[in-house]
Amino acid sequence: MYDRYQGLIFDMDGTILDTEPTHRKAWHAVLARYGMAFDEATMVALNGSPTWRIAQAIIDSYQADLDPYHLAAEKTQAVEIMLLESVRPLPLIDVVKSYRGRRPMAVGTGSEHRVAEMLLRHLGLRDYFDAIVGADDVQRHKPEPDTFLRCAELIGIPPEQCVVFEDADFGIQAAERANMAVVDVRTL
Repeated sequence: MYDRYQGLIFDMDGTILDTEPTHRKAWHAVLARYGMAFDEATMVALNGSPTWRIAQAIIDSYQADLDPYHLAAEKTQAVEIMLLESVRPLPLIDVVKSYRGRRPMAVGTGSEHRVAEMLLRHLGLRDYFDAIVGADDVQRHKPEPDTFLRCAELIGIPPEQCVVFEDADFGIQAAERANMAVVDVRTL
């Protein structure tokens, strides 16, 4: 079905791995320490953003005097422990398996690079991908195109010959800005 594309790029959280409920659980646990919570609609709107950006939005909504990088680090530490127990591949992993060895593939995620590596290795999926680009690998994050452009560069495929699989508005915007085809997996 995707044979016309030379490179396949996948978002990770909510696209190929079922991590969203665990991310929300970790946010709830960490924010409760500070007497804060998050608005579900706001959180969904920020899907694909790096953790520190989500932390900043929450801090701003409470007008709290907290360091977003420290709050993000607390959440990352909490979610890592939870994810290893709960993470599962989503059905789109069948596309990954079907194109293994047939097309170069990459993961472009708003998660930190080492977290993506850890989760993919834990599930035995790391070797399916030629490259991983995490939030800490680029300066500008989704909805900017940098994550996906770096993926294309690392797999050696021109952007216009790549397709991106995404589950978040910011990621879809990033793929479009990168001049790549995009599949909104929420509609599959």
